[in-house]
Amino acid sequence: MIAERLTAFVHALRANGLRVGPSETVDAAAVVEVLGLAHRERLREGLAAALLRGERQRAVFDATFDLYFPLRVGPPDEPTAEVTELRDRLAAALAANDQAAMAALAAEAVQALGRYGNSPGSNGYSASQTLDRLRPQILLARVLAALRADRDSAPDFTERLEADEIRRRIQAFRGMVGTDARRRIAELRGTDRIARRAVAPTVDQIDFLYAGRDQLAELRRAVRPLSRKLATRLAARRRRTSHGEIDLRRTLRRSLSTGGVPLRPAYRHRRPQRPELVLLCDISGSVAGFADFTMLLVQALRAEFSRVRVFGFVNRMAEVTELISPALGSSAQRILTEAPVMGLHTNSDYGTALGEFADRWLDAVGPRTSVLILGDARTNRRDPNLPALRLIAARARRVFWLNPEPPSLWDGGDSAATPYASVVPMHPCRNARQLGALIERLLPV
Repeated sequence: MIAERLTAFVHALRANGLRVGPSETVDAAAVVEVLGLAHRERLREGLAAALLRGERQRAVFDATFDLYFPLRVGPPDEPTAEVTELRDRLAAALAANDQAAMAALAAEAVQALGRYGNSPGSNGYSASQTLDRLRPQILLARVLAALRADRDSAPDFTERLEADEIRRRIQAFRGMVGTDARRRIAELRGTDRIARRAVAPTVDQIDFLYAGRDQLAELRRAVRPLSRKLATRLAARRRRTSHGEIDLRRTLRRSLSTGGVPLRPAYRHRRPQRPELVLLCDISGSVAGFADFTMLLVQALRAEFSRVRVFGFVNRMAEVTELISPALGSSAQRILTEAPVMGLHTNSDYGTALGEFADRWLDAVGPRTSVLILGDARTNRRDPNLPALRLIAARARRVFWLNPEPPSLWDGGDSAATPYASVVPMHPCRNARQLGALIERLLPV
């Protein structure tokens, strides 16, 4: 039973983007054998040490662990209370920072306030419904007043620190409510199914088109470690490809010392030349997050290229190389406010932007240049200007189009993806993991 649960837990982690191999699974089994199931938090930390490779994986691990090793099963033993009573007890638990009481209250609140539906298949529990009815955020002033009453006076900065601490405790309680709601739905629908659907993916699997503000901020923080990994891989590729064709004369000369057997082939060494890179980035609408992350990643990798130039557009093209910096937050937002990337309207117009690049900056593209075009190719039913793209492709060493939309949408609505794909290779690129793999595979070294 425990072995089956642990195996299902590992499969769920893999499905959510964590790379867990057989050796880690064996280590996890040893952890369970040594620690047992009596101390849940100790088991959580032991499995995390055996299965995780980085701190960024911890959120996915914790959410999945709570499904496969839940704190409790079924509804609370105590009868559910009214909303007012729940708030009173929650305020006391927040003031005392009683984690056990907060977890019990979260389960009770979900049971009392979060249930929806009456028929099998349509019933369940909702964390958002529970929190909307309970409204724990309104308890901040009450908890602060209770803490203030325990002392005669306090400096203002101490009260501000306490307010931040209470907000953190309220946020932790909201997380407990979400955990308990997922646990209950898993009991109704099946743990494996909910683990696949209800656990947020790792940051490198977040879909660019649907990422929220917090997720985009997390992606920006992931730029530097991803760039280091890609730089190492690109350097290794450069070393491997520095060997050219076999030099037959030198190989035969070497073979004289081994009786004519060519044990040590000699190669004509190539002189590695770092390629040039040009980015053309659509920074409008939902694709702005995709362009933002890619621009920051390429800037972090600029040491791997002899020259990097970045151009942004909505319906006009502008060079924005100097506006990109991981230290200044969203580069796409900065470009929209500081660069002339829009004309008389705010809709995307790929044809006009490509035509402007071909007219003004075609000298940026040469026989050593790789061009990456980033965008969904939705040109609002305007002329896609395929001749301009052909002109760019004819001058460049390579041109690739990275599209954050899945191929199933490339022929829908105002998308000109299929016509553009007939001129240059187009690749779906929906998350950071796909982007890293494409950059490693496609860009020359």
